[in-house]
Amino acid sequence: MSGKKIKNMEEFAAKSGISRPTVSKYFNDPGSVRSSTKARIEAALEKYEYRPNIYAMNQNRQMTKNIGIVVPYLADPFFAEIARSIERRCIAAGFWPTLFSSHGEQKLENDILDSLRRLKPAGVLLAPLGRVSNRDAIEKFCRDVPTVLIDANIEGIGEAFVGSDNFQSIPLIVDYLCRTGEPPCFFEMPPVNPNANKRRDAYEQAMDGQGHTPQVIRVKGETWDFERIGYEGGLQVIDQGLLKTNTILCSNDRLAIGFLAAAYERGIRVGHKKDCSLRVAGHDDHPFSRFTCPSLTTVAQDYESISDRSVETLFSLIEDGRSTQARTETLFEGKLIMRSSA
Repeated sequence: MSGKKIKNMEEFAAKSGISRPTVSKYFNDPGSVRSSTKARIEAALEKYEYRPNIYAMNQNRQMTKNIGIVVPYLADPFFAEIARSIERRCIAAGFWPTLFSSHGEQKLENDILDSLRRLKPAGVLLAPLGRVSNRDAIEKFCRDVPTVLIDANIEGIGEAFVGSDNFQSIPLIVDYLCRTGEPPCFFEMPPVNPNANKRRDAYEQAMDGQGHTPQVIRVKGETWDFERIGYEGGLQVIDQGLLKTNTILCSNDRLAIGFLAAAYERGIRVGHKKDCSLRVAGHDDHPFSRFTCPSLTTVAQDYESISDRSVETLFSLIEDGRSTQARTETLFEGKLIMRSSA
């Protein structure tokens, strides 16, 4: 034995250099992994003073091997990409993921949680609606089922939250836009989840820090049809001459895609070349943002890290027993993606 005490399965996976899903799969069924991998894991067990919590594992074997994944709007490619990545990681660990979309409706989100409770899943990864969610319903569900919140944080609910650091990513793109042209205004719609409010607040703080006066433009729209809202709102903003700058930072890429369409319809060239009169930027690095015309400057969320950490955190809750420690929050930084639109 090495004398190095390993406290849980996540730490064992890190020390042994084997992925957490593979380690999980081995402990659930040693015969399910390749013989070479099995040998590596068993060698690591000999090296480190670690044995899994047999009681917790036996309890878990009485559960189903189902993992629930709930997103607010599956037609949004951002959530589709997150769900795809999570599904693959769950399957690799020997679990069966089941995907649900609440389609932006509180009642449907509540019904999904009720259905999941009856299915007795081993755990759930939940991207809640946020602003329109029933907090009491989600809080009760999280008491009954191991749950990790992703993307939209509802403070104090669930055992963990994994998402993006809006107060890092928004100042990053505000700084870039201010350095390369006129300071940006902020184009938004009524917020559908906490990220929207945080991005607006982060924009205002960043502009104040740069010594500029923030300009927030909010257009009407209450659904998840963000492109249409961005398009119709963009036409209104352009036609009414509401812009005090030639640079627009949109709250998310889907709004920016709609705004680009509005600018095109009004014959306005978007980009940073001399013959362009408007710059447009977004946030998220939506899978379609590189294919807009012009391609969209944005901030990329770290899809892979968010997916990895959320799944690993849920596996820890399932395999090591539900934690009695304080709720954890993990935020990943965004990355500036410079393209032709700004």
